[in-house]
Amino acid sequence: MSELPQIRVRKGRGAVTNQAGRFEPCTREAVDDGWSTDEALREATRVETQVLPDSSRTILASNDSPDVPFERSINPYRGCEHGCIYCFARPTHAYLGLSAGLDFETKIFAKHDAPALLRKELARRSYKPSTLALGAVTDPYQPVERRLGITRGIIEVLAEARHPFAIVTKSAGVLRDLDLLGPLGKAGLAKVCLSVTSLDRDLARILEPRASTPTRRLEAIRGLAEAGVPVAVLASPMIPAINDMELERILAAARQAGATSASYIMVRLPLEIAPLVEEWLEAHFPERKAKVLSLIRQSRGGKLYDSQWGKRMRGEGAHADALARRFRLAARRLGFDERRWVLDTSQFVRPAADARQMSLL
Repeated sequence: MSELPQIRVRKGRGAVTNQAGRFEPCTREAVDDGWSTDEALREATRVETQVLPDSSRTILASNDSPDVPFERSINPYRGCEHGCIYCFARPTHAYLGLSAGLDFETKIFAKHDAPALLRKELARRSYKPSTLALGAVTDPYQPVERRLGITRGIIEVLAEARHPFAIVTKSAGVLRDLDLLGPLGKAGLAKVCLSVTSLDRDLARILEPRASTPTRRLEAIRGLAEAGVPVAVLASPMIPAINDMELERILAAARQAGATSASYIMVRLPLEIAPLVEEWLEAHFPERKAKVLSLIRQSRGGKLYDSQWGKRMRGEGAHADALARRFRLAARRLGFDERRWVLDTSQFVRPAADARQMSLL
């Protein structure tokens, strides 16, 4: 029996398989037993998106990582339909008994109560404001947001409380909320970090199947900047021999569109992501697979991933060092400021724990 070749690549999906999570006791493998019809094979390639309720009782996540510039974050969704093959959040689906592969991009858990939960958190007398990262793990403007509007509900609460926040996204859908973000940006309460991974539309579609096209992301940067919202471009991740040759062009295009700060990250392949990316390379870039993996290993001390603080975002070795120098030179030439997350906390107004509660003042 041979593996089903027809399901190696699914239109609109990033992962090519649905490997079991690291906590699962058994695995399954699809094979062709000779009885499959063409229609059955076509049906096997269709994986519909399911939106499921998330029953989290809290909404703010905390971290003390020295590699990220924020202490608290909010993620309206678990899983992400954008389908970015390299997404460092994919392994989190293993905690739900699901795969970091297709499950991650087709089984989306929505935190419908997020705005109400956030309101309760901000209303606590012990709460002290600091810049929140909205979408630090999964994209707050993935396709399902158009229908559910959870992210907008969160921003409305933050706007009411005059609480500073920074959005991390790769979606032009952020422009939908320009009516809120424009005034907040001008007031020093909001900024947007927009990821641009490639300027090549075809490559972007393979890397990030359901994310906005590069052109639309640049338009989003321009629209935000014109509305007075500070914008940072994230040239992330840089994948050796896939998109790292575009670094300077990405930064230049984003600067021209209005971005004022920039950063980059070397591709990270923790846990289940490494085999998923290997499969993806075999499916889309078989002639480059060995070179890509070799360069990643050279940048990770001979491994596909090194989780050490201070190294996991940038890597080390000749290739990583050259990429870092290229970024510094380009950022200096283009006049980018240092990416800052410190926004104004002095305007914070503690909201009522219940939106229906009226103020006496």
